[in-house]
Amino acid sequence: MTKKKIGMVVQRYGLEVNGGSELHARQLAELLSKTYDVEVLTTCAIDYITWQNEYPAGLTEINGVSVRRFPVKEPRKIEKFNQLSQKIFSDKNHSYFDELEWMKQQGPLALGLLNYLRKNKSKYDVIIFMTYLYFTTYFGLHIAPEKSILVPTAHDEPPIYLSIYYSLFHLPRAIMYNTIEEREFIHGKFKNDYIPSQIAGVGVEVPNKINAEEFRNKYDIGTNMIIGDKFILYIGRVDPSKGCDELFNYFIKYKERNKNDIKLVLMGKPVMQIPKHPDIIPLGFVSDQDKFNGISAAELVVMPSHFESLSMVVLESMKLGKPVLVNGQCKVLKGHCIRSNAGLYYTNFDEFEECLNVILSKKYVVKRMGINGKKYVSKNYNWFIIEQKFIKIIDEI
Repeated sequence: MTKKKIGMVVQRYGLEVNGGSELHARQLAELLSKTYDVEVLTTCAIDYITWQNEYPAGLTEINGVSVRRFPVKEPRKIEKFNQLSQKIFSDKNHSYFDELEWMKQQGPLALGLLNYLRKNKSKYDVIIFMTYLYFTTYFGLHIAPEKSILVPTAHDEPPIYLSIYYSLFHLPRAIMYNTIEEREFIHGKFKNDYIPSQIAGVGVEVPNKINAEEFRNKYDIGTNMIIGDKFILYIGRVDPSKGCDELFNYFIKYKERNKNDIKLVLMGKPVMQIPKHPDIIPLGFVSDQDKFNGISAAELVVMPSHFESLSMVVLESMKLGKPVLVNGQCKVLKGHCIRSNAGLYYTNFDEFEECLNVILSKKYVVKRMGINGKKYVSKNYNWFIIEQKFIKIIDEI
């Protein structure tokens, strides 16, 4: 029996692209390839800031999945894009055409991908579009909406309020959301609850072998951190848009008011100035194994972002039985904590301080949170369950 042909459109794809919706896309493509003939349509870009072509164009294979790459016509003009973004998000009198120009500059400008999709849409039984935000989804979804599934990975952020997106969320045959909060937000914003949908999310996997002491030994940071010191861990891009400036301010104020030896360890690429402080320890980009070892060694994982559609880091931490401390102004993160009873959330410094002290001092609370977190992730973020949800939607289309 011939397998159904599934196309997946995503802005970047590859082993070197290991975060966010792009990693989600690769995990999903590899999962669905067990049941369907999956082909990924993507660009030659690795970097989402510049969209510079780095991969060769054409057909290749990654982990058993066919990947068809198209060159980006021109890299993003960053200064011009930033200026237009400033105008779009600060001036309510901008035009619809300003928004279309913003989408063009947002990119990636992969016109060859769109032309290929127009000519070959009939060869695919279903086309899955990953992430609402980019040029490839916005214009690609208009080509064959009657056989398309949108995985929006959306959250409450400035771009989603642009008027060009209203029609986008009414186009697909089905929508697969990551969380309850995402679906509620999209239904409230776009009044599209008549479109069939499921809450799928992603499966959370961790290595079989995790070693906290290995992490402590590898990252011996001399006088800044001695083996045995307690630390809280932030994982992700070190960026003001991820709430890191607020996190640094809160942590430094916390250290001034609380005389303990707690450290803040950072894993991830910095795109902002990190304060010079003896208890703030940036490690830069680390391997997945080091990440999981670090979570195991930490007292808790902190996620200060105001805008998240899922947060794999939070779910991975729960899977490992670690409590999380999250920004309560993000409904998705707050929802994880409430439903799991495996973490705490804050909306100001006083709450940050109190929550941190509870987790650092109440061992029985931490133990209970760890048990709750493992149960929550196993029940809700399991690849088998997610696979069945996608199969059901695909077969219905």
